[in-house]
Amino acid sequence: MNSIKHRIHLKLQSHYHTKMANKSQAMLLLLSLLSLVLVQNCLAAVGGGGIAIYWGQNGNEGTLAQTCATGRFSYVNIAFLYKFGNGQTPQINLAGHCNPDSNGCTAVSDGIRRCQSRGIKVMLSLGGGVGSYSLASKEDAKNVATYLWNNFLGGSSTSRPLGDAVLDGIDFDIELGSNLYWDDLARYLKSYDGTGRKVYLTGAPQCPFPDSFLGSALNTGLFDYVWVQFYNNPPCQYTSGNTDNLKNSWTRWTTSINAGKIFLGLPAAPQAAGSGFIPPKVLTAEVLPVIKKSRNYGGVMLWSKYWDDQSGYSASIKKRV
Repeated sequence: MNSIKHRIHLKLQSHYHTKMANKSQAMLLLLSLLSLVLVQNCLAAVGGGGIAIYWGQNGNEGTLAQTCATGRFSYVNIAFLYKFGNGQTPQINLAGHCNPDSNGCTAVSDGIRRCQSRGIKVMLSLGGGVGSYSLASKEDAKNVATYLWNNFLGGSSTSRPLGDAVLDGIDFDIELGSNLYWDDLARYLKSYDGTGRKVYLTGAPQCPFPDSFLGSALNTGLFDYVWVQFYNNPPCQYTSGNTDNLKNSWTRWTTSINAGKIFLGLPAAPQAAGSGFIPPKVLTAEVLPVIKKSRNYGGVMLWSKYWDDQSGYSASIKKRV
């Protein structure tokens, strides 16, 4: 009888150990799969980038809401607040989209909110290649920051040009006038971060390093996204068959400034700039695989929505950005 009991005990013990071993193997397999998913997600987060687009300078490029509905863009810069500073009354110009003089641009608020509901960040771009803007002093920079906060960001005003929607931040596309006090403007704008809503700062310097207008501002380390314009600047842009100048300039930018993410700024069509257009196949095969290795790579910026509509550029590169 004892022998039978002993055999039964051994059999139960063996069954128990087998069951526990199977459970352990299943648990190890599950942990391995979870680890693999986490690694893949981390790699995607590190390597993945977004596309930024400028909107507002051509009435034939569709509405802001339509721009964001394409699903191709992660950031939109509304261009431009082209007149401000030095005692001037600030003025916005959205080309053929609306007339700010009759409060016609307040309807853009609907588009801003629709974009933000999709997780797209929307900035107001200051400056541009044509305009009247400069900062006369540190106090002037403070006044401009206050105006931007009250009229486009989280403050309040009875004369908000784009309506009551709250933009995510301010883009510096400074290409004219003086290089003074832009760093002060950046600091004053960032001081509003403590109000409960982050104010994003973005910039669009030219690729010759350092940028003659935004150099001091970028050195503050306050900029979240910097889309460097690698066009209309032959020494540091792509020329037919030569990607070396662009890659060398990219390395200089990504290793020299303290910014959240850095983007490759490009014309969306050959006609969008005087020079620097990169054919999509060259970009995806020869340029992106190299620049995506940078730890602060953010993606690609395109000028502009109108030209992108003509060429289909963003659609052709999105999966590789």
